[in-house]
Amino acid sequence: MRKIIFYLIAINFISCEDVIDVNVPQSEPRLIIDASINWFKGTSGNNQSIKLSLSAPYFDTIVPPANNAIVKVTNSQNDEFIFLENENTGIYINNNFNPVINETYRLTIIYNNETYTAVETLKPINPILRVEQSKSGGFLGEDYEIKAYSQDPIDEENYYLIEFSNDIPTLPSLQVFKDEFVNGNEVFAYYSNEDLEVGHHIRIRNYGTSKNFYEYMFILLQQTNEGGGPFETQPATVRGNCINLTNIENYPLGYFRLSEVDEFNYTIE
Repeated sequence: MRKIIFYLIAINFISCEDVIDVNVPQSEPRLIIDASINWFKGTSGNNQSIKLSLSAPYFDTIVPPANNAIVKVTNSQNDEFIFLENENTGIYINNNFNPVINETYRLTIIYNNETYTAVETLKPINPILRVEQSKSGGFLGEDYEIKAYSQDPIDEENYYLIEFSNDIPTLPSLQVFKDEFVNGNEVFAYYSNEDLEVGHHIRIRNYGTSKNFYEYMFILLQQTNEGGGPFETQPATVRGNCINLTNIENYPLGYFRLSEVDEFNYTIE
């Protein structure tokens, strides 16, 4: 439990403070599964990792790792890829993973005598063709903005996760996109930041994803962008594709995703 301090300023500008104890309901920790298998174009994709952690109370600043789990991924040919924990970090590593486009994989995790599983397909991605820059972004139309273009495949449904990051100390910008109305056309992802200046580096990553992951991430990003605080109504729990076979009520959080990824690095001119 964390103490929150409210500052009250009197008419004579003399301040005082009251300490209020906030009782936040707590629940049993849940397993959080960050199983993102990313196959970057031009690499073998052999080196992969899966992160397991536990949910923590709202005001806690430390996320505890989930240690001593058994983690493996199996493909449709029943080839097993065992992920071993790196010391006590909750990060499980495999160095001989075999990524195959449109192959189906099953994740199996055994933790605290309970078995978790998920099934997903490794989705392809077309390369980023070019990046265009202008200075008409932001509320006043004075910020740098960039557009990253790629070609959407024709006659098929495609879903994308786009990540923009830079050398400014800010969190990456995440977007999801589906080609419902632009199938087979050239498409672009847009990014702007008021702190961008000439010389700043932008890293753009485009991930191919499944429809289910798109819908999961769409809801998650909507809730994140709504803001709020500890005294407002909290968003609903967004469940991923991982299930607990042993105890369905003790469901995990997170997602098992496999993506081909294209990366493009750009410098503001």
